[in-house]
Amino acid sequence: MDTLLSLRVFAEVAEHKNFSAVAERLGLSPAMTSKHVKHVEARVGARLLNRNSRNVSLTEAGAQYLQTIRPLLDELAKAEAQLISNSLSPRGTLRMSMPVWMSNPAFARLLTAYHQQNPHVTFDVDLSGRKISMVEEGVDLALRVAFKLDEGLIARKLADVTFQLVAAPAFLDNFGRPKTTGDLNNAPMLAYDQVAADGRIKFGGEDGVDVKLRPILVSANESILHQAAVAGMGFAMLPNWAAQNDIEDGRLEAVLPMIAWPKLHIQAIYADRSYLPAKVRSFLDFLAGPDGFSSILK
Repeated sequence: MDTLLSLRVFAEVAEHKNFSAVAERLGLSPAMTSKHVKHVEARVGARLLNRNSRNVSLTEAGAQYLQTIRPLLDELAKAEAQLISNSLSPRGTLRMSMPVWMSNPAFARLLTAYHQQNPHVTFDVDLSGRKISMVEEGVDLALRVAFKLDEGLIARKLADVTFQLVAAPAFLDNFGRPKTTGDLNNAPMLAYDQVAADGRIKFGGEDGVDVKLRPILVSANESILHQAAVAGMGFAMLPNWAAQNDIEDGRLEAVLPMIAWPKLHIQAIYADRSYLPAKVRSFLDFLAGPDGFSSILK
């Protein structure tokens, strides 16, 4: 039998002193209610209730036992109520892992907008490109960029990100401005190790061609690749929206802008879709909605 339910039945009968009333209250038959009480008595090896056809009363052992278990049952009820509340209303700390390039004003505005709508949710954010163990590290949500959704993981596609090959004007003055993809063969590349660590990039969509650049800086930290490109170290693949200000201000130039550049997915990865907390579910819906990533990835 369900010992926890039996304890609850015993406590209710002890306090209401009526098997039939408790049976109706809990949706049990009177016979099953009696079986639950007998299960508790058998478990503790003591008679807890005196009962006859008219009266129910606590024995001395029953009174002591009720005094011990009632606070425990009350705390358990509070914990269950809190969990139910958390599953319905977003609240608590949302622990996330995100790539470094999300440390930017646009994404900060997304966090702010979500928090204004959900003031009971706070954020604990790890900014790194490292692989994590979500369960072992207690991470609720990981945001990652990839060409396709990883098999074997629970993932939700949030948005598409179009990339652009860029380089600093001073670098291009020295290297030359490529006129075709062939001009990029063996060119110095600032490579993101999660996507193109070997410098190989597929241009022109699914039916395009592979071009092999020469990695001279490989990192999982997108920010250092971005800054190295601005400094004139080599070519870099950057998200359109991340490179746009630098292009407009003349710190970077778009290379072969007519080419169909790789398009990647921003995906949200989480450990288990069952009983997904409201804080996770609501944040995912926000990022996938019109005020989420689509508002900044243009």
